[in-house]
Amino acid sequence: MRLELKRFHILPGHKVNLQDVTWQEFEEILRELGEHRSARVAYNRGLLEIMTPLPGHEADKLFITNFIEILLEELDIDFYPLSSTTFKNELMHQDIEPDNCFYIKHEAAVRGKNCLDSTIDPPPDLALEIDVTSRTHRSIYQTLGVPELWRFEKGKLQINTLKEEKYIEVKNSPTFPKFPLVDAIPLYLSRVKAEGRNRTMKALRVWVREQN
Repeated sequence: MRLELKRFHILPGHKVNLQDVTWQEFEEILRELGEHRSARVAYNRGLLEIMTPLPGHEADKLFITNFIEILLEELDIDFYPLSSTTFKNELMHQDIEPDNCFYIKHEAAVRGKNCLDSTIDPPPDLALEIDVTSRTHRSIYQTLGVPELWRFEKGKLQINTLKEEKYIEVKNSPTFPKFPLVDAIPLYLSRVKAEGRNRTMKALRVWVREQN
């Protein structure tokens, strides 16, 4: 498996799917890929996906992360971001690496931890996927019990909440119920690209204060 993996050259925006990968092989592949890598992985009961994001994917991820952080800061809500941490559950044979994730309600439970154990630690309260390359594994997030999943694709924000172990699309985030984020996030992302980062972030802070 290691020899075969080294032969893959995955262009940005493309992915490779490997079938019938055992959990032990998956663990070996993760070690070979290393922690400092651009590729993202997802594993679901023997199916392994390795994907390399596009540059636009990374920019949108950064700015939407900034927006979430500003919302939490202005509302004086403690949070613990864990970026694209790998969330593994060997018993369920599933693994996912969100583009970013936030511990909010359960922030105190993971504060200061660099390594999480999904059999003990809670899942993140909010996960973010920038789906420029059509990569969102809802079933994995559902199984892991992530309460809120944001999916940004083709300029639109979709907010999903977990109810009875299934995601349903909602208009308002349970984390930020007062804010029309489905409309606001794409708007402020467009402003970043037209007006610049600092000016847009300042405007967002003002908007949050006005809404609150």
